Amino acid sequence: MSLPPRSLLPLKLPKCVGVVAAATVVGVSAALAADATVPYVPTPQSVVDRMLEMGHAGPQDYVIDLGSGDGRIVVTAARKYGARGFGVDLNPTRIAEANDNARKAGVTDKVQFYQRDLFETDLSQATLLTMYLLPRVNLDLRPKILDLKPGTRVVSHDFSMGDWKPDAHEQMEARDKYAGAGGLSDIYLWVVPAKVEGTWQSRLEIRGKPIDYEIRLAQRYQSVSGTARVAGHTVELQNAALSGSQLTLTFTAEVDGAPMKHQFSGQVDGGSMNGTADLDGPRLQAKLDWNAKRSSESAAVRSLRVARGV
Repeated sequence: MSLPPRSLLPLKLPKCVGVVAAATVVGVSAALAADATVPYVPTPQSVVDRMLEMGHAGPQDYVIDLGSGDGRIVVTAARKYGARGFGVDLNPTRIAEANDNARKAGVTDKVQFYQRDLFETDLSQATLLTMYLLPRVNLDLRPKILDLKPGTRVVSHDFSMGDWKPDAHEQMEARDKYAGAGGLSDIYLWVVPAKVEGTWQSRLEIRGKPIDYEIRLAQRYQSVSGTARVAGHTVELQNAALSGSQLTLTFTAEVDGAPMKHQFSGQVDGGSMNGTADLDGPRLQAKLDWNAKRSSESAAVRSLRVARGV
């Protein structure tokens, strides 16, 4: 197995544990850095099935598997769910095996496999990205993953993404892990969040009177906080939930002399949001169309946002 140009560590360490399966990650990494011929061990099929279930695979999906080995993740996605996609691996033997497995499964019209460096692979087509890599490689890939289309689902076997907390995490017993020795497998799911940090301007017409809103959002991956300014008063957001491109904001602010609970829910599309505003106060309950535009950010703010990974 050839080593990736960006690292001395094999990209497929979790699939190549061989006789060092019980060793620590550090020990395995050191062993494999010195020996790139350690036997290949695939992701257990039971784990493959659960990864695709957690990723909500379907016929509309384009699956990309990084470090695809014998191709079982992409082949299973095509055979079981009707998805399309491709896998990449550095080992030409694994690529030949994966293409052969695709032919046997009758899904060569849906999937392909390429001998390719995953860091140089275009991931923009992915709606579902799967991987079984090392923590270090996951972290190196993280900026590229965060630039994927909001809503793209990412599923990783055994290794997380550092301080980017998963949207879901499960642990399961995999009896066929480590060449039949068995063991626990962790499965992590993330949904790529839209980039929402910044200042947003919005206007609602309430009882025939235009009311302007300024919403300032701070973001760390899918975690969002901020403030809303209405009629000269600033209040903290009580709740902010971001899943892919869907954002919901809740706050209470005084409008026309009375406290009113606001819930803004919308779809983020670059510098705009469109959705609905639910208003609940002693004098008014209403559901209105709502939209917001992001103010142009300064170079300093943009640099800070990039540095914070949002």
